[in-house]
Amino acid sequence: MTRPLMPKATALWLINHTRLTLEQIAHFCGFHPLELSVLQEGKTIQELSPLVNGQLTQEEIARCEADPKAHLTLMLQEEIKKGTPKKYTPLAKRNEVPNAVLWIIRTMPEVSDAQICSLLSTTKTTVKAIREGIHWNFKNLTPKDPLSLELCSQESLLAILPDLEPKNPL
Repeated sequence: MTRPLMPKATALWLINHTRLTLEQIAHFCGFHPLELSVLQEGKTIQELSPLVNGQLTQEEIARCEADPKAHLTLMLQEEIKKGTPKKYTPLAKRNEVPNAVLWIIRTMPEVSDAQICSLLSTTKTTVKAIREGIHWNFKNLTPKDPLSLELCSQESLLAILPDLEPKNPL
């Protein structure tokens, strides 16, 4: 069983703020109930709320308070994380992103700005400026294939336009 972060501090918070039994808290935090009774009397550490750091929900606590034989279930980190992390573009390749945007705009004009942003990890402002020709460095941009620049994979490029074939750039 995985244990919560800072199990003693979490156990102390659960003791002080819930009506859970010592056995339930001990099982959740991985302690013996006698260790918790000593911890409850000693108060040598600062408590940590498992609600704030997303390891438990209030519903889970209420469920176990209603049934003393029930065990708390730790929320997995995959459940806590929301959204997808941003794709990292190395510093050496960031100058090439506007060139790749220009290539996509010229070869596949039907692609939306949002799709280009998610594919190349750029902003809508940059894509819009290149599309309108008002990008600060527009005169120096040359269309370059994002695959050859290694800014995206072929699968991700085809995912935004699965039924269209790219045209040759100007």
